[in-house]
Amino acid sequence: MRSLTIALALATPVWASEDIADQYPQSVLYSKPVEYIPGVYSAIGATAPPTYENSGHNNNLSFIVTGEGVVVVNGGAAYVLAEALHQEIQAITDQPVKLVFNENGQGHAMLGNAYWSDLGIPIIAHSDGAAEFEEYGPQILEGMKRYNQDKAEGTFLAAPTETFDDEYVVELGDFRIEAKYLGPAHSPGDISIWLPNQSLVIAGDMAFHERMLPIFQDTYTADWLETWDNEFEALNATYVIPGHGHPTNMDQVRRYTRDYLIYLRGKIQEHMDAGGDLAEAYYVDQSPYAHLDTFEELATKNAGRVFEQMEFE
Repeated sequence: MRSLTIALALATPVWASEDIADQYPQSVLYSKPVEYIPGVYSAIGATAPPTYENSGHNNNLSFIVTGEGVVVVNGGAAYVLAEALHQEIQAITDQPVKLVFNENGQGHAMLGNAYWSDLGIPIIAHSDGAAEFEEYGPQILEGMKRYNQDKAEGTFLAAPTETFDDEYVVELGDFRIEAKYLGPAHSPGDISIWLPNQSLVIAGDMAFHERMLPIFQDTYTADWLETWDNEFEALNATYVIPGHGHPTNMDQVRRYTRDYLIYLRGKIQEHMDAGGDLAEAYYVDQSPYAHLDTFEELATKNAGRVFEQMEFE
């Protein structure tokens, strides 16, 4: 009966949409954590930019109840978000939180470290993600304070307590948990959490599907595609919890991550071959992806950045 309930819940999801300000008004979390497969939960964030209404919860905050303790994936965007997630964990299990992983150096992955560090819980990240947070942490914190106002109270910069370069493996209870740096992807230090016994990957920003992926100044799309083809696909995951949006499968994230990058690079190449310049590149046709959340915010920026990259490839 329990598995049927989960299946029904997954069959009729409430989408994490740009148009829904808050799905869980009783909490600062955007949505209540849901058990996706036994022992693996995720509080799905809004597929929108961070706002006061969503409290900066615009990424997925996941946790694994192992039988010998809880492992959290993502610190959260603020002290109050991490605290709210912990309250949800405590309502589900009396197992203590043993470890927190930061999926990269962005604010919604690391600013909530303030709460977890106050509890003395080890916080693990890739060395590049930690370096990114060390360099840009003060401005990331100030940006969060501007949109989160009183909800920023208590948040301070707390770096990961331990870093790794390739892989960090934890065995707790029923789970082997492999934090993997698969290679360059969306942002420096992106990691994915692979559960081989469950064939589930908490992909982080390696994979997108309900919202358009953003291409940053330091997002090199050719490298991301190489990482995807050579490493991420090799996991052959049955279940995927992406960095943003609801749990899904490889077909969906492939369609809206790998295939989108190939599509956009192809359109930019056509534009360059025709002698087009940067000013026109912003407006190459991306209509097949116009239904994705954050399309209006990101499509033209993505095109411009890919043009700038491909000029020098």
